[in-house]
Parts: sequence; C-alpha cells; structure tokens
Amino acid sequence: MGQESRFGTRPVHTRSPLILVAAICLLAGSPTFATEADPSGPGEISEIVVDGTRLGQLRAETGTSISIIDLEELETLGFRFVVDAIAAAPGVTVNQNGPFGGSASVRIRGAASEQTLVLVDGVPVNDPSSPGGGFNFARLDSDMIERIEILKGPQSSLWGSDAIGGVVSIITRQPESDGGGDVFVDLGSFATRRGGVSFGQSGDAGDFRFAASTISSDGISKADEANGNTEADGYDSRTLAVKGGLDLAGGGRLQADLLTTAARADFDSYRFGAQGSVGDGPETSETGEIAAKVSLSLPSGALEHLLLAGWSDIERENLRDGASTYQALGRRGLLRYQGTLGIDENNTLAFGAEHEQTETLLEETAIGSVFAVHEIKPAANLTLTGGLRADRHETFGTETTARLGAAVQLNDNLILRASWGDGFKAPSLFQTTYFCCGAKVPSQQLRPESSRAFDAGIEWFAPDGGASIGATAFSQYTENLINFSFSVGGYENIAEVDSGGVEIYGSLALSGAFRLRANYAFVDARDGAGDALIRIPRHSGDLSLDYDAGGTWSGRLLLRHNGREDDGGGGFVEDWTRLDLTARYRISNRLEMFVRLENLLGEHYQQILGYGTPGRSGSVGMRLRY
Repeated sequence: MGQESRFGTRPVHTRSPLILVAAICLLAGSPTFATEADPSGPGEISEIVVDGTRLGQLRAETGTSISIIDLEELETLGFRFVVDAIAAAPGVTVNQNGPFGGSASVRIRGAASEQTLVLVDGVPVNDPSSPGGGFNFARLDSDMIERIEILKGPQSSLWGSDAIGGVVSIITRQPESDGGGDVFVDLGSFATRRGGVSFGQSGDAGDFRFAASTISSDGISKADEANGNTEADGYDSRTLAVKGGLDLAGGGRLQADLLTTAARADFDSYRFGAQGSVGDGPETSETGEIAAKVSLSLPSGALEHLLLAGWSDIERENLRDGASTYQALGRRGLLRYQGTLGIDENNTLAFGAEHEQTETLLEETAIGSVFAVHEIKPAANLTLTGGLRADRHETFGTETTARLGAAVQLNDNLILRASWGDGFKAPSLFQTTYFCCGAKVPSQQLRPESSRAFDAGIEWFAPDGGASIGATAFSQYTENLINFSFSVGGYENIAEVDSGGVEIYGSLALSGAFRLRANYAFVDARDGAGDALIRIPRHSGDLSLDYDAGGTWSGRLLLRHNGREDDGGGGFVEDWTRLDLTARYRISNRLEMFVRLENLLGEHYQQILGYGTPGRSGSVGMRLRY
C-alpha cells in the first residue's frame, strides 16, 4: 500500500509534524548557542547522552520524547524490581497479575505491551514464544541496572519491528572506574530475603564486573485475598550479570555482556465466576532467561565501526502439583553492523545493517534490515534528526519506516522539541501458527500492524537549578491490530487504536535539603468503535518529596496515583493511591543502611481485576561498598 493511501485517512498525523518542525526551524534562526545548564540541578539534561537514539545524542539535542531513570534515581526509589521503577515515567502504564513474579506488562501511551520493544545492552529480549511477542518485566532485578531509557512513540526507523509503540532500553551496571564492588542484604515482609554481591576492576587494558543477586519470598496470594484467597504464592530467583571489555590499540574496544535469571513463581488458577476468573490453585512457573552480546568497536578516522552479535533466550514451563502442563522456548539471534561517521562538527551519520533470526519450538523466521540516521545542526541552537529503515521479513515482505525530530534551545533555559515517526510490527510466530475452534489451518491473511505518531514538547529550567517544568502533547494512530477471533478460529487484523494525551513533569527546590517532584499523564486511548482501551488509566501520576542535605540521611516520600481502568467484560479496576517511604542512612563512606515502607496507608487496590497487591509492608537492609 502506498504512503499516500496509508496516511491519507489521518492527515493530522502527517501534516502537523511538518508544520511544527518548520516553525521550530524559524524560531531557531538566531545562531546564538545556549550554554549548558547548571550540572548541579535538573538542568543537567544538557549533559546526558542517550544511547537509544543510535547516535549517542545529548538529551537536549534529541527531538524524541525520552524518560531516563538513572542509577541514582533507581537507588532513591528503592524498588526491588525494574518494573516498579519504570512505572515512575509519565505516560507509562504497568499491569501485573500479582506481586513477586506475577506477569508484568508495560504500556507506553496506550500502545499494547507487545508493541514495546525491550533492549538489554542493545539486544532485543522480547519473548518470541508469547502470543504477542511481548516481554515480561516481572523478574528484572533493579540492582543489576545502570540506566533505563524509555523512548516514546514509534521507533521502528531505529529498531525495526516490535518498536511500534516505543522502546525500553536497559543498560546493565558498568564497572566502577576505580574498581571495587559491594555486598548487600535486604529483609522484609512476607519472609522476603534478598541479597547480592558484586566486584570489578578497571585498568589501562580494560575492565570487568561480576554481580550476583538472589531473592526469595513467601509472597501473598496472587488472587486477591479480599475475595477469600488465603494461599500464599512464593517466589525465588537468582540473577547473574557479567560484563567485561578490552581496550585495543588505536581506540578500539572488545566488549562482552551477559545477564541471566532463573526464577520460580507460584501463581493461581482459573476459576469460573470469581472476580477476574482467578482463585487459589497449585500452579507454578519456572523460567530461565539469558541476554548476551559480544561487540567490537573500531575507529577509522572520522568513521567508527561497530560489529555486534547478540543472543537472547527464554525457556518457560508451567506445572500443576509438580506435573508439567505447558512448555515454551523463544530465541532471538542478532548480527549487527553500524558505522557512525562524523562528517563535520554539524553533521553525524549512522548507518548499518542487521539480520535477526527468531525461533520457537514450532516455528522460526528471519528479518534483514538496513538503516540510516542523520543528525544535522543547521544553526548553533537547532538539531534536526532524520531516520529511514527498510526491514525485509521472509514472510511478510518489506516495510519502510521513517522518523523526523527537531530540538531547539531558545535560550539558556528553554528547549522546544518535536518528532514524528511511523512503525510496524510483524505478526508473532504464535499468531501465525495457532488455530482452533474448527479452523483447519492458521490464518493466511495476517498483515503487519502499523502506527504513526507525533509529539511536541517544551522544557524550562531555572538558571540556578532550583526549578524545572516540562510538558509534551502526543497523538498516535495504530491500524491493522491483530486480535484473536473465534469466528475464524485464529488471529486476524480487526482493530485500530487512536490515542492522544499530555504528559507534564517538573521539580522545585523547597530548601537546601528538600525538593518536590511531580509528573502527571492524561492518556485517552480508544479503539475504532470509540471505546476506551482496557487497562489504560486516563489519569496517572507521581508526587514525591526528596530529602538530601548531603550528609548522613536521605530519602523520598512517594505518592503514586493510578486512575480507574476498564478491565474488559464490564469489569473495572478502581482508581488507587499508594504512599511509600524510602530512607538511607550513611554510617560511613562505605557502609549504609536503607529502609523501605510500602503502602503506608494500607490501601487495598488491584492492577488487574481479581489479582491482589501487598498491604502495608516494608524492608530493611545494609550495603557495604569496598
């Protein structure tokens, strides 16, 4: 289908971005370059490098809407699992069917969870064996993570299929510049025990880091205890991360990364007539996950070459009373070449090719890609970025996607940014092979899902770093969504989604020790019939009060609100508000004590209909750095 017919039904998605990018170019006519903001405050955005754009752009120079959760923020939040930290980003919705290993999905601006591509150190880790090819965030230990970048809107021109709604790029912990490591222990409610150790070394020849952690908990009932479910569902996991690199002559580098998790989680059974159709049961899931890569970076004058081989693997088995009831295997193998050329001080070009092989127990497929991303600075305070990619799927043919972005720094403290992009998602292996209900073969008519989106935002920072505020408006249209249909006994393209909204965020220094932070998102996501999408709150946000006087005590009081959600079939998950407190006490430069109190007000709430969440609970621990 040609581009004109593809986009003609929603002209607002194609004309508006071009108009706004043109307006930004006019605003940027002045050649004055704004100085970098004060690095001691929130204005340090000018110094943050974003890896997920493929160009290593400064945060202030990218037109893409990005939320970044760095190591300091992860430690301040104090969550055990990455999924709870990701929920702090505006416009991001998390749904989990019970804590401690319950399946956890992440939705960006109303896009389905399987429309979010997840990268670990640049390697795609979405599960090919799951029905939609999504990723389960339930088992990622936050202690292994250095930074999380959440790129919002279609990113297929950068990362190909599955990046139709956005990308979550996760970077694992780097070796300390001066070597060393840490050991920690954490004890909490529900007989939860968590601990870990890491050590590393850095030198002229290279560096390495080894880290291991474990968590075990008796848990609570996955099915809500308020519905009479009393059986606790336990959780155990072990995570290992290894990272090492050799610095080669001439500025080259050979790098290897490995992240692996083995987990066992109890879950509950289908129960007809119960809320959410779930109740106590003797079900258990066992999962093993691996994400690994080897990369070689070689500079050659103004051109830097990157060769990468990546691999991800997930094996799952469900058991009932110890007997196997379900098994699944999903693997992704990736070969990537990227060249990054510094044409001059105002032009940078990244280009390359990828080949990805995906397989399950029943099927396999491959996709080959070529891409290019160009950053140009026509004026000192203006950065324009354009991307183009062609993906050739061995079953569904070639899809071409594009992206445009613009960022202009109007003065020392004010940034405007806008972006437009389109994306696609090839049908998953499960969707192309599953059939039932009288059908004799799987559907032969499936087409890739496609989307196009536009957003524009503004950010302001006080010169002294004492305050900041930003707002981003977005609109996204997705068509040819793949849903299961009983009438055909399989999957077909029968749905579309139109979503829009606004994200607002900011911070204010109340004194030398206290800072108030807030974010809010309004998301209106509807299907082709005009009905609200399930499990997407229209209103959500966080309000936090931080304390850090640079001495022994620091902490955060976090208030998190999630609006009412339609859960399908006439059921609703009511709105909820939760209050958490984290605190750290620095006994010395090497030893600290940390405390976390969750759900201080004892709020009873659900994230998915019928599934429970912990009441008032907490944990205490210590960490020794050496």
